Amino acid sequence: MMKKIVFLLVIGLLTAGLQGSCGNDESQKDSKKAKQEEKKASSIKVTFIELGSVRCIPCKKMQPIMDEIKKEYKGQVKVVFYDVWTPEGKPYAYKYKIRLIPTQVFLDKDGKEYYRHEGFFPKEELVKILKQKGVK
Repeated sequence: MMKKIVFLLVIGLLTAGLQGSCGNDESQKDSKKAKQEEKKASSIKVTFIELGSVRCIPCKKMQPIMDEIKKEYKGQVKVVFYDVWTPEGKPYAYKYKIRLIPTQVFLDKDGKEYYRHEGFFPKEELVKILKQKGVK
């Protein structure tokens, strides 16, 4: 009985070792991909959250500005838009305690709010806020 248990244990360990070495290429790829994602996430200096609606006129005027920020500061600024007049976006209106739309919320790299603006926000003024956190 004891020999049988030892035999099964050895077979189990060998099988586990072989499976680990066979999947090594795949796990290395996954590890590399995870590191790239982590590096990308760590380079984000500011998360710019726009809370508005696609049906609101001042919010519509913010859309091209958000697109420009997304392109010009790619890798440094994450731009997020929530349409708070939809069931999916409504919880964010409560989360960020907005009073009117559009509202812009700026989060630092640690996810802490460091600035908030209500209403249309001209690009030149918005960029000043991004630069406060080292965005270049």
